[in-house]
Amino acid sequence: MYDLIIVGSGPAGLSAAVYAKRAGLNMIIIEMNPVSGGQIINTYEVDNYLGIPGANGFDMAMKFREHADKLGAEFISATVTGIECIDKGSDTQAPVYKVVTDDGEFETHTIILATGAHHAKLGIKGEEEYLGKGVSYCATCDGAFYRGKVTAVNGGGDVAVEDAIFLARFCSKVYLIHRRDELRATKILQDELFGLDNVEVIWDSVIKEIKGEDKVTELVVENVKNKETNNVKVDGIFVAIGIHPTTDNYSELVECDEKGYVIANEDCATSAPGIFVAGDSRKKRLRQIVTAVADGANAVTSVQDFLVGKAK
Repeated sequence: MYDLIIVGSGPAGLSAAVYAKRAGLNMIIIEMNPVSGGQIINTYEVDNYLGIPGANGFDMAMKFREHADKLGAEFISATVTGIECIDKGSDTQAPVYKVVTDDGEFETHTIILATGAHHAKLGIKGEEEYLGKGVSYCATCDGAFYRGKVTAVNGGGDVAVEDAIFLARFCSKVYLIHRRDELRATKILQDELFGLDNVEVIWDSVIKEIKGEDKVTELVVENVKNKETNNVKVDGIFVAIGIHPTTDNYSELVECDEKGYVIANEDCATSAPGIFVAGDSRKKRLRQIVTAVADGANAVTSVQDFLVGKAK
């Protein structure tokens, strides 16, 4: 029986592991991927984490993991397939949850869900090859690397338009590529976008291929109506066609919004007593490494309060 099980070892999960070990909790971390770090292991450079400018994403992930290892955090390589409440507990006794994996079952009084989220991908040639070398899914994370350069954003919703507006502040040129002849973004965002001289919308078009050498140099863009293709020269492409929380295995256990994000405030407490959420799977405004790390710390603080409150 564990005090705490952390599911996922991205920045949120690793931060939670550090705080949990320092708090003396009997805990484990369950990670389905062969390497800890979450999305940042595929990020070529991170330049907005305080005190570590220009960090390689993979190296940063390894530093996070080393910190948890140094404190003696125990990691289990397995995929969580389900979570069950086997004892609801009482006013003076913590509940008991069974975490079911493809490599055994584990019981715990509390859980921190740190499974993150994943960006929807285009699924085209060159996307994986140039990930971190001109292909990005986060303008606020990577946009500053393209100061004075030409970039493109793929999408037509609020996030895509916000990304294009953000990039237009320091990029020489921004293309917004959208498969329809009108945007889905709110009118106020569209009005701001259309007022920018260095933004050009490429309507009725999809990206068929991403080309480059050591990094992205151009996009093959096809008009969906007349099937004509053009090569658009760019230094970077930001894909903004959606992001999906990785919450399928427990979306019925805790309250989620219509998009699948777990509903929780800054204390990271979910609707299920003893279950907390940290990182990109939590419903919140900003999803960055720094906010994930903060969630991990807040979640463990809430876990401690919860366990103490149940041990009256």
